[in-house]
Amino acid sequence: MDFKINFLSFYVIQVDGKDEQADKRYKHFQTLNTEEYEESSIKDFLDGEFKKIVKRKVERHPKAEQVPTKLGYFVTEPGHALDSNPNYNLFHRTRFATAKEEFEENSEQFIHAYLDTAAVRGGAFLVISAVPRKYFDQAFVFILKCDFEPKVASITDESTLIRHVEMAITTKNMKSIQYPYMPEEGMVEESELVIHQASHARYFEDFLKFIDYNEPMPEIMKTQVMDMVREHVSETFEAESVELEQFESDMELWATSEKRELQERLDTHQVMEAAAHIVEHTPDAELKMKLGETEIKGLLADFGENIHLAKVNGRYVALIEAESILFEKGASPIEFHKPGDLHGIIEKISSKKWEE
Repeated sequence: MDFKINFLSFYVIQVDGKDEQADKRYKHFQTLNTEEYEESSIKDFLDGEFKKIVKRKVERHPKAEQVPTKLGYFVTEPGHALDSNPNYNLFHRTRFATAKEEFEENSEQFIHAYLDTAAVRGGAFLVISAVPRKYFDQAFVFILKCDFEPKVASITDESTLIRHVEMAITTKNMKSIQYPYMPEEGMVEESELVIHQASHARYFEDFLKFIDYNEPMPEIMKTQVMDMVREHVSETFEAESVELEQFESDMELWATSEKRELQERLDTHQVMEAAAHIVEHTPDAELKMKLGETEIKGLLADFGENIHLAKVNGRYVALIEAESILFEKGASPIEFHKPGDLHGIIEKISSKKWEE
């Protein structure tokens, strides 16, 4: 997708010191219009970057807590329009600016907001208004941040070999904001934007104070599981009973624990029923568990169908059905194993004697 640049404001940020004692300054180098951009070297530097940004995949509910690319939305009170959100108003004004001075004035507000964040880093800060040549007449707003690269040199000649380059920047690991979000070519969501930062640090998104993000899938699944278990337990224990109080305490501990043991509260049918609700919205929801030192990873939809849990002599047993078994990287004698009869294996497990 090719873009025509309406305006581009280029700033350089310098930060001396750390934390509260940091001296944060910026300098506005230039604001370019379409003709000036086409003739500038910044065009070669950014060539292809806008296409890369709009093509970048983003999930409404990511599979992990921290992901480099996030879909944000403008926060509004119930019954209020988007123009009640200060961040939206600034993006909207920048997007529809028709004069260089107007665009530069809005860009200044972005960089002032960015400098107010706690973990500002030096580098180049760019605010851009660009129109995709296909599908749209209206502009997109891009905010780009390139951190300074340490120990950068350029090759000179045989005698001096290299020359140190001060304040070098690169598009590698460049942070970006794109507004509005384009879920498909030819379609935009004016209430959403995309933020990308290669590291898991949050500092590049922190200067947008009135933007929020949807919960990641692990949090959604955890909430659904807790609601489902609470519903089941409320039918088992009396209100305000000691048992119910202990259960709530156990659930709080479960929700905050990274490594959680099997709770043994629901039967297979109840678990499959709860899993079906999650799978309905997220067909590729994952199932991960560890039995002893053995890790098992599959699809949540397979639990109770192809993945089974049992208990023999007080020990846990996992049974996994499949039409084939594949091996990767490295060879082992197991690859030549002829599987035995399941009933014989269960009998073998049942007959084991374990020390207390």
